[in-house]
Amino acid sequence: MQNRIQFWFEFASTYSYLSAMRIEQAAAQQDVFVEWHPFLLGPIFAAQGWDNSPFNLYPAKGRYMWRDMERLTAQRGLPFRQPDPFPQNGLKAARLTLAIEDQAQKARFVRAVYAAEFAQGRNVSDDAVLVDCLKSTDLPESFLDRTQDPEIKSALIEQTKSAQSKGLFGAPSFVVGDELYWGDDRLDDAIRLAAKI
Repeated sequence: MQNRIQFWFEFASTYSYLSAMRIEQAAAQQDVFVEWHPFLLGPIFAAQGWDNSPFNLYPAKGRYMWRDMERLTAQRGLPFRQPDPFPQNGLKAARLTLAIEDQAQKARFVRAVYAAEFAQGRNVSDDAVLVDCLKSTDLPESFLDRTQDPEIKSALIEQTKSAQSKGLFGAPSFVVGDELYWGDDRLDDAIRLAAKI
């Protein structure tokens, strides 16, 4: 059985964009399989007493993060535009991700959503943007209806509860066995551990 890493991401998360664009290639080099796990940070932040992104609540942290993103995307040759509004509502995109069964298609859709948001500056809560992301993943426009599927809605609620039970407090997070790693800068460590298990 192939070694695995769980990639927990939130579509509003800037650093999750960085990880989503490199995790598959980095994992494949170590023969590690990536499991894609969308979840919502809103309930997790609320449990910590936050009603907004910490990057908005703490302006100095926010200024640093945007400059850091400019540096890191430039280093990696990734396009970057600061989305407006921030954070964006990734609820429908997360539901769609859960509805996609094929793992390769799921990965392509996730990257398409992140590119729309952080490379093109588009609003990923907009149905038209999500339709474009679906089409780029070879999925029909009608697949958008899955965002209203009661089973998919429940599945995302359970995903977020599962994230909380694993001790996740931010995104991106990576889970390998019982080990939790947080942040794009810990991705390589997580993959190295997954390759050994």
